[in-house]
Amino acid sequence: MTQTTLVTRSGSTITLPAETVESFSQQLRGPLLAPGEPGFDDAIRIWNGMVEKTPALVVQPTGTADVVAAVNFARENDLLVSVKGGGHNIGGTALADGGLTIDMSNLRGVIVDADRRQVTAQAGCKLGDVDRETQLFGLATPLGFISKTGIAGLTLGGGFGYLTRRFGWAVDNLLEVEIVTADGQVRRANSEENADLFWAIRGAGHNFGIVTSFTYRLHEVGPIVYGGLIAWPAARAEEVLATYRELTATAPPELTVFQVLMRAPPAPFVPPEAHGERICAFAVCYTGDLDTVEEALTPIRALGDPVVDMLQPLPYAQLQSSLDDTEPTGHHYYWKTEFASELTPEFQATVAELAAECPIPGSQLVLAHIGGTINDRADDDGAIGNRDVRFVYGAAGMWEPDNPHAAEFRQWVKDAGTRLQPFSTGGNYINFQTAEDGEERVRATYGANYDRLLELKQKYDPDNVFRVNRNIHPQARAERP
Repeated sequence: MTQTTLVTRSGSTITLPAETVESFSQQLRGPLLAPGEPGFDDAIRIWNGMVEKTPALVVQPTGTADVVAAVNFARENDLLVSVKGGGHNIGGTALADGGLTIDMSNLRGVIVDADRRQVTAQAGCKLGDVDRETQLFGLATPLGFISKTGIAGLTLGGGFGYLTRRFGWAVDNLLEVEIVTADGQVRRANSEENADLFWAIRGAGHNFGIVTSFTYRLHEVGPIVYGGLIAWPAARAEEVLATYRELTATAPPELTVFQVLMRAPPAPFVPPEAHGERICAFAVCYTGDLDTVEEALTPIRALGDPVVDMLQPLPYAQLQSSLDDTEPTGHHYYWKTEFASELTPEFQATVAELAAECPIPGSQLVLAHIGGTINDRADDDGAIGNRDVRFVYGAAGMWEPDNPHAAEFRQWVKDAGTRLQPFSTGGNYINFQTAEDGEERVRATYGANYDRLLELKQKYDPDNVFRVNRNIHPQARAERP
């Protein structure tokens, strides 16, 4: 390997001699990759094709010792460093352009302790890896709803999915982590050991170190649940949205329904005459007693005459992967999302108007019902906060690379976000922030918990080694107006 030029944390560049890089490589058991070398392109391939970043070096750890070596190397040489788990973050925080990226994809171990109702998963795992192992015992923990998503990024930002209504945010079910902090130390953090660090990790963890393993609480779920997709023509939007508002006001915690306004895909389960037509869809997951499912779904069934009806008993792990194909890797993604505490007719009318006007074929207007257990905890129970939230909503744009209308599409999503913002609680989901979102948006995420996070950032990462994220800058307090 020749000498290597990298970007530092301050944004300048530094050229490291070949022997320095080679010495670092010798400390690793996993590979160290540079542009042009076999495996490099795969290592920097991430979900959002809109993100164009190329690290100067990529480390692929095979264990915690490699992570420690990488953190020490980055700190000692003042390098810009990022962490790639599943690479599914919309803002592209997995990659450090010109810097050092630590790609955790080789760390995929999962150990289930069914007797203690716990699972420990390494940081390179994706949701499907964890669900596959825990479902052998009819157990699950709340994660997301796209099986290709990495558990690390999802969890460190809070994490929600079909099980959130019953069991809370993903971080409400996090019991312990192993983490490498900015000083290169390996720490265990839980409610008793390094409890302040554990508090911060539960919602703002991207800022405090590199978690190498997560231990979660498990719950009895499945292996067979009831769910799938059901949809009606957009001409019935007012009726469908009113039903959704009533349903989510009374639904038992075992029932989660996400509402999606979109164009019907050209899929085999969609009648040919409906391909490309606007529809109002419900993505349904019922994890209660299957003998009571029809009672729980009565409001949905009462709508009648769906254009698509895929509701059926199916394995939980299959339901968790059923939407994977709706978010292909490499497409361009641009979202504007918020949190809401209630659905008003005015709010839903705005959503329906936007869906009818949207020029982007692959767009979705989404309302995800997550209210329930998360509302039963104090707002300072973990950095995640936002205990008033009952819905995640927003405009999600998607289009193929090189689409000639990309600029128009992006502007439309941005304008849609402006029209939807007045219905927000004022908070937002950190994992859905885009690269352009700044410090004020991060502050809004954490609300009253932000000052405590600043203090802990100053304690655990005073030099802001971990800054390629939705960053809590350790000097932010002094810079306030």
